[in-house]
Amino acid sequence: MSARRNSIKVWPHLGIVFIAFALLGGVAAALWMRHEPKAEALALPHAARVERVDGEVGLSRSLSSDATEPQWVELTPNTPLTVGDRVYAREDSRASLAFTGRNFARLEPSSSLDVLSLSDRRTQLALRDGSAIFNIGALQPGELFEVATPYGAVDFREPGLYQMGYNDDGSAFVSVLSGLAQVVGLAGSGQIGKGEMLTLLGQTAAQLALSRLSPDYAGGLVDDYYGYQYPDIYDGRYSDYNAYLNDPYHYDPYNRYASYRYVPDTIPGAYDLDRYGDWQNLNGYGYAWSPRADAAWAPYQQGQWMMDDPYGLTWVSNEPWGYAPYHYGRWVNVDQRWYWVPDGGNMQPSYSPALVAFVPFAESNQIGWLPLAPGDAYAPAYYDAQWQPHYTDGSPVLAERILNMGVPGALTVVSVDDFNRLVERGRLARVRPEELGRTRPVLDPLSHAMLRQASLGNAIARRGFVLPPGLAKRLDATQVYASARPATPFRDEMTRRFRVEEVPEKQKGEKLKFKDEREADVVHGPRMMRGGGGAEMGPERQQRRLEKAQERAARREDFVEQRQQQPQARAEEERAQRAEQRAQAERVSAARQAQKHEERQRAAAAEQQQRAVAQQQAEARRQAAQEAAHQRAQQAAAHRAQQQERARVKQSHQRPAAQAPQGHGRQQGPPAQAAKPHGQGHGGGGGGGKGNGGGGGKGKGKP
Repeated sequence: MSARRNSIKVWPHLGIVFIAFALLGGVAAALWMRHEPKAEALALPHAARVERVDGEVGLSRSLSSDATEPQWVELTPNTPLTVGDRVYAREDSRASLAFTGRNFARLEPSSSLDVLSLSDRRTQLALRDGSAIFNIGALQPGELFEVATPYGAVDFREPGLYQMGYNDDGSAFVSVLSGLAQVVGLAGSGQIGKGEMLTLLGQTAAQLALSRLSPDYAGGLVDDYYGYQYPDIYDGRYSDYNAYLNDPYHYDPYNRYASYRYVPDTIPGAYDLDRYGDWQNLNGYGYAWSPRADAAWAPYQQGQWMMDDPYGLTWVSNEPWGYAPYHYGRWVNVDQRWYWVPDGGNMQPSYSPALVAFVPFAESNQIGWLPLAPGDAYAPAYYDAQWQPHYTDGSPVLAERILNMGVPGALTVVSVDDFNRLVERGRLARVRPEELGRTRPVLDPLSHAMLRQASLGNAIARRGFVLPPGLAKRLDATQVYASARPATPFRDEMTRRFRVEEVPEKQKGEKLKFKDEREADVVHGPRMMRGGGGAEMGPERQQRRLEKAQERAARREDFVEQRQQQPQARAEEERAQRAEQRAQAERVSAARQAQKHEERQRAAAAEQQQRAVAQQQAEARRQAAQEAAHQRAQQAAAHRAQQQERARVKQSHQRPAAQAPQGHGRQQGPPAQAAKPHGQGHGGGGGGGKGNGGGGGKGKGKP
């Protein structure tokens, strides 16, 4: 009985404990489920911006391992680049890329660049052909910015300017114009300082050489890069290499552009905002930017849609400033003008393919979209190989309300057939108000059948790009080495598709050995390796080498000639620009003067009209006053006449009453007869007699 009583007491406690553990397990599972997508979201890659394209440059995004021939499309400015993208510039073509607001790369002619990793702390690229210049303006402690090559990885350890590429014999070179670079390869690790160049032909010390750069070559290279990167403000000062070394941050956009006061320097394209718009402090929003555009302008109406793996439907603007405001922050309309509001207080803003809400009109076969405002919900997601969404917050977000829905001109509507084309104002569609009331905005376009079909059909909308024969296979077959495996948790096939291998830890710890040629003659730039076996080369290779040398010499002569002509051309261009600016200023001044003259004329006419109206009103008041005074005088005269008439009437009534007592004494009897001439009497005026006083008195006389 006692044991049974104890068991009755124990089991409820065990049950409570079990339930508590179950609840804790559920809470832990829920927290893990909530944390897991957020961790996944943190691993999502960032995006780089295509700033400038000169010539013919192609883009490939075919990363499936079974793809026999990758699809290439023409690259355009403001295209976002992300993990898995490959860029190739044809001969006589270039492309400028921005990884952040201060870290850039310029891809040179006949060059290829792959994007392996883009995150807050890691940028990894692969250069397989040609050459590129990397301008690193900011590196946080522990941050990795790396370029992989077949001979090893090159890590940029400090902010600076670097050139990397391949010589005609297949050797690679790394030139450090400023900063500090570290090579991590199968032969070990070593550093390269400013003014130095390392040439790599293989993995042995005999095939590596460290030399010094010629100041003339280095100055020419720096001058060419900054003249290309900042054509509006560059003054040619870096043609002197020492001037660059003494002040390498003179053109750092962070120090020159006001937009960096309001936009984090991690956002690409911020310095373009100064040139094309203005900042204003808006109540409730802080500092916001507005483009200099006409009154009918609205966001997301000048560009086109494209599919970007893994972000899905992405907006690519053809406006020169159109990157940062379309992939970060929100839009608000104040006083019939659009303002872009950056992510306030967010030191690591998140990239988005397009911050819009889509509006499908199935009845009219049309698609609309409008910008999201601060406070609107948004559904960040990435997509797998089947374009199925994975929401970083665990579930899709519904658009309960869109603040800009009621703003005139905010909604852009096109037909489904035009959805794959460049948006043109003349082809925008109209929607009936009753049809708008029957639809609901959608934040994820691939979750709606109509939008999904239109979006996936958009993947082939761009112009095609054809690579030189055999180049695609050669790029695919070239293996490169990185110091760390690219971080792509949801794109494991990328490293296999791009043939990226990590340098083993053992080789990383070994010191790189090379021939030190820094005390010898300086080199004038990338060249063929010394001792490369010229006598062992066949006639065809020797002929190709000779032709390449002649071509390089011709290019150098052209470069020198251009350098000599450049100051004169720049001066003429500056004079033409100044003349155009003066003419434009004169036109603006004349327009302003004409406008002021017209405003003064309008003001004088308005003032004259106001004076005439005032005079008319004063004359009317004067006439009214005179008329009123005349009426009052007439009324007063009439009143006096009436009073005089009443006085006369009153007097006429009073006179008989006053004369009646005369001739009547205080006597009784019949009225007195007329007095005799000799009679006397006393009274109030009897006939011939004497009397004292008024009508009453004593009189004597004969009866």
